[in-house]
Formats: sequence, structure tokens, C-alpha cells
Amino acid sequence: MDPQRLEHDLIGDRHVPADSYYGIHTLRALENFPLSGVPISAHPELVVSLAEVKLACARANSSLGLLDSARAHVIMEAADEIRHGLLHEHFVVDVLQGGAGTSSNMNANEVIANRALELWGRMRGDYNHLSPNDHVNLGQSTNDVYPTAVKLALHAAVGGLLPAMGRLADTFADRGRAFADVVKLGRTQLQDAVPMTLGQEFAVFALTVRDDRDQLERAVGPLREVNVGGTAIGTGLNAASGYAAAAVNELADLTGVAVRPARDPIEATQGVGAFLQLASAFKCFAMRLSKICNDLRLLASGPQAGLAEIRLPALQAGSSIMPGKVNPVLPEAVNQVCFEVVGVEAAVALAGQSGQLQLNAFEPLMAHLLLTAANRLERACDLLAIRCVAGIEADAGRLRGYAEGSAALATALNPVLGYQRATEVAQRSVAERRPVREIALEGGLVSAAALGDLLDPMRLAGR
Repeated sequence: MDPQRLEHDLIGDRHVPADSYYGIHTLRALENFPLSGVPISAHPELVVSLAEVKLACARANSSLGLLDSARAHVIMEAADEIRHGLLHEHFVVDVLQGGAGTSSNMNANEVIANRALELWGRMRGDYNHLSPNDHVNLGQSTNDVYPTAVKLALHAAVGGLLPAMGRLADTFADRGRAFADVVKLGRTQLQDAVPMTLGQEFAVFALTVRDDRDQLERAVGPLREVNVGGTAIGTGLNAASGYAAAAVNELADLTGVAVRPARDPIEATQGVGAFLQLASAFKCFAMRLSKICNDLRLLASGPQAGLAEIRLPALQAGSSIMPGKVNPVLPEAVNQVCFEVVGVEAAVALAGQSGQLQLNAFEPLMAHLLLTAANRLERACDLLAIRCVAGIEADAGRLRGYAEGSAALATALNPVLGYQRATEVAQRSVAERRPVREIALEGGLVSAAALGDLLDPMRLAGR
């Protein structure tokens, strides 16, 4: 039998593996919440942020003389190790858990305490000398530690997504410049409309992504308002005078994030407005990015029986039975990421409205889903930019043929013929399968010189 150590909590005694950095509270969480099979270590941003909060709180307690130098030193050293990537595998509780994040907080307290004991030259589990609750968690509650850590984790995750969105926008813009002189036919309701350029179409994609990037950047602001020091419900019970301000200052210094004290710690303990705003910004981007992917797939449809206006990079064989078939797999994959993110917003909204009174018990779900969404979208942006958009080519001949052969060109004759006569030209063009130019010339409706200018697709595209 593997060596074990005996630990005690309010429920009773339990044996924990002797070499484990976590303790009895984490053990019970492992038993109580085998739900997703995804440990909180799957979100390294969250583990790092928990360590940063514990480190900042230890610094504050030490500076105020609330924690002796020996304990403070080893707690800070242990938290700093975790902050830099060590011991993450010991953060084992499931991302889905009851208790408003208590299991995650206790997992952090126990790992830090046991590593601190080890650094002090003592045995893991020797809580008489250094306690997860009395020392690592001094002046804290799950209800201020966990929301603060989640906000910092999301701030870091979005910090990776924003540049990826910028790179995707830049790639669309680059293709737009490359296609600046490629004329094509615009469409409304999937029907022929009026000419434009492919460059204009791709410039729109770039602007869409940039606009959503700006919206997401605005949604990050509320994540910097933290309730550390508010303890159980925001009143600061058991936290010493000056502790909250000191902890926030230390956290800002450690992370480089301009965190600020909550305007009302009681509201910040129960309110999840920052998470709801972030979820909404994710959803908006996901829906508009999905529309762009739909457009790319439609424009590339074919290659012989579809629009076939653009060619996406060929990445893999598209069929196990149809030789030569190549599918738009990158836009399809990104579509699926977007669908998932839309679902995230719905789940976060339900969790947000389900909190009661002074606390929302469902923040673990919000944290898991929002961190997952940020990371998925970041990878989706980079993959779409690098493996798809950057390599898109245009079929300029086909595009110009569509533009010059469409009956929709009759729209340009409205100023000289009027709507009704231009409609008759368009109807004949469709029925007789002949160009608008030919029909207008045949009837002597407009001179050849005038038609050359009126029906010039580049002029009609505003170029």
C-alpha cells in the first residue's frame, strides 16, 4: 500500500497520499465532483491567477505584520513557483463543482501550504506549523479570492485573443489589397445585385473583425475591478484594516494589470456583470466570424457547379469515395468553434441570473466556459488567418464574367432610361440569355459610347 498521511476536516478524518501536495478538502472534491473529467489545471491561466492572488495576499499580510516572516517567505516562494508553471498537475479538482469555487480555492491553499512546508524543511500535512486556512488563506474567503482569480485569468486569456483577432483582420486586409482591382458581382438575398470588387468584400471582413476586437477590448475593462479583501460577502469580515487596499496594490504590482478595488465589494461579490459582458462580446464576434466563414465557403463553392469565385488553399482530401474532392475544412472548423461560443453565452447568461442574494454559486461554470471560449477563438483566428485566408486566390476571369453578364447591370441604366424601361431590358437579358449591353444597343436605347461608361463594372463598383 502506498504511504499515506491522515488529515482532518469538519466531516472527519481521511487518508491522503503522503506525496500529494493537495489535502483532504481537495480529496473530497475529487470524490464529490467527477463531472467533466477536466481538472482546473486545464486552464493554466486560472491556476496562475490563483497563485498570484495568494502571493499578493501573503505580501499584504506580511507588510501589515499579520503573517510572520518565516511563514510569509515560504508561502510566497511556493505561490511564485506555481505562478511560473510548477505543480500545476496538482490542481486536480473538476472545473464543474458546487460551492462557488471553494474547492478550487482549497486546492490552491493546500498545494501552496504543502509546498511551503516542504520548502521550510517540514513534512507535507504538518498543518500545525503552516495551515492552508489560517496562513495561506489569511484574510481571505473563496468569495473574494475566486472571482478575483477568474477575472485575472480571463484578462490574460483575452490578452491572447485580441492580438489573434488583429492578425486575422490584417490578413483579410492584405487579401483585400491584393484583390483591389478584381471586379465581381455583389449579391443580395443570394440574387445578382450590382458590381463591386473582391477587394471591397475582403476589406469588409477585416473591418468586421476589427470592430469586434474593439468591442471585446471594451468588455475587458470591468475585469480589472476586483473584490479581494471583501471576504465572505463583501463586508471585509476578518480582514484587517488596510488589508484590502494593500492586497489590490500588491496584485497590480505582481500582474502588471491595472486592477482596482471594487466600488462596492458587496455588489462585486454577488454580481457577475463583467462575465456577462464578456460572454456577450464573445457571442457577437462568434456570430459575425461564422458569417464570414459561411461567405468564404459559398464564394469557394464548386469548383465547377458552384460560384467558384475564390479558391481556398487545398489542405486535405475531402472524401473517402469521391476522387479529387477538396472541402473548405478550415472555415467549417471555425464555424463549429463559433457555434460552441454562442452556446457558451447562453450558459453563462443562465448561470448569471441563477445566483441568489449575496453570492453566485455558478461562477465555476462561467470561468470554465469563458476561458475555453477565449482560447478556442484565439486558435480559430490564427488557423483561419494562416492556413486559409492568407492563401486565398481569386478567379478574376470568372468574377468579371459574372459581373459583365448579369442582368443586374440594367440598374445602371435607370438614370437614362427610367426604372420601367431598364426593367424591360433586364427581363429580356434573363429570358434571352444575352448581355444587357447587347440588348440596350440593339434597341438604340443608348449610344455605344454612353454604354461603355454606364456599364463599366469598375465605375459601378465606385472605383
